[in-house]
Parts: sequence; structure tokens; C-alpha cells
Amino acid sequence: MIVIRSVVFNIAFVLNNALWFIFALPTLLMPQKVFMTRVLHNWCRSNLWLHAVICNVRTEVRGRENIPAGGLMVASKHQSAWETFALTKEFPDPRYIVKRELMWIPLFGLYLSHSRQVAINRGDRIKAIASMNVAARQAVSEGGQLIIFPEGTRRSVDAEGQYKMGVAHLYETMQVPVVPVALNAGVVWPRRTFLKYPGTIIMEFLPVIPAGLSKEEFFHRMKDAVETNTQRLIQEARGKA
Repeated sequence: MIVIRSVVFNIAFVLNNALWFIFALPTLLMPQKVFMTRVLHNWCRSNLWLHAVICNVRTEVRGRENIPAGGLMVASKHQSAWETFALTKEFPDPRYIVKRELMWIPLFGLYLSHSRQVAINRGDRIKAIASMNVAARQAVSEGGQLIIFPEGTRRSVDAEGQYKMGVAHLYETMQVPVVPVALNAGVVWPRRTFLKYPGTIIMEFLPVIPAGLSKEEFFHRMKDAVETNTQRLIQEARGKA
């Protein structure tokens, strides 16, 4: 049944995205706020709903009371594609740092541009860092929520965390509060496989880390919070699965 459910979900996922990309075209002529509330958030909800219903997955979001209003950074564990949809729908103006090349993808690039994602050219590392800092500061000054994955890529649930100092440099530059996020999505939606398993996904927004700390203190507080609580949620999910 896991294989059958996974195949059905992957087909439904592709079709759902194609339909959204086509029927949402008129909203590109509408204000960005309308696009976010009527398209982006509902698109994410539809993919999460398909995953939950087809693959027999329960979800739980904890700690929303820890999210302050206004511009901020979100530093999340990254185990699967699930959290990109789940995090996006939790914030009124979510922004991601994306490769410039993604802007060239037909339709998808238009939506990235209209939702004001932070696009950078990774070909020149020094210029990329400078442009990322400028764009990130602008996004947060506009009240956006900059969502980053400090490890830079998806990690399997049993892999040791490998955090990069780039998040600490952004923290020092932007001087905004940071909300760490722990989750266990990789237990039921593993990386690099089409299989989706039944179980419980928990995503938890942890207590905010205030602005103004040193880079080193912030980095260790963020890493410890995310890793410790992620391991707790993984064990909880495996107990419920």
C-alpha cells in the first residue's frame, strides 16, 4: 500500500501543481498581497492536503505563539520538500533565498518574481553574498519573513547536523529576531525517494532568539535548539507511526 499511495500522490502532486500554475496566471496582474493570500498559501495547503489524505499522514504544528509580528528570520531544519510548503503557509509574506536560474523557469519564475523571493547569482560568491545581504535586508524591512535552511540542503533524519555560518552572518547583518524551527518530516517524507510513509509530522516553532547577540552565541543557540528538539520530535514520530 505504501508504494501504491506514493505513486498516486506523486501523480496528484504533479497534476495539482500544473493546474495551479495555469489557473493562477491572472493573479500575476493583481497586487502581491492578493497573490500571496489567494494563490501561494492555498497552493501550499492543497499539496499538504493531498499528502495527508493520500499517504495517511497526520500533521501537527506547535509553538505558533513564539512567532513575533513583522519582519524576521526563520531558521528551519530541512529534511524534505514538506516543510517548504508547510512553512510558506504559516507566514503572511514568506521569502526564500533562491538561485537566480529558477527565475528563468517558465511560469514558475514569474511566480517567484511576483512573490518577491530573494534571487541571487551563485556564480560569483562574493557578489552573491553582497547582493543576498542587500536583498534580505530589504525583504525584512518590508515586513517579510526570510525563511532559511541553515544546513543548506536536505538532511536525512539520522544524519548529523551540518550547519553553515552563513546564517550567523545574515543574523549579524539584518539585526532581527530569529525563530528556530524543529521538525520530523523526513520520517514520513524521506529525501531522495518517491516513497511517502504513513505517520505523524510535527513542526515546532521554538522560542525566538533576539537580535543583538554575537554571531557565535547566536549560531550555537540556534543549532542546539533546532537539533535537540528535532531529535525529540523524530523519536516522538517514530513512536506514533
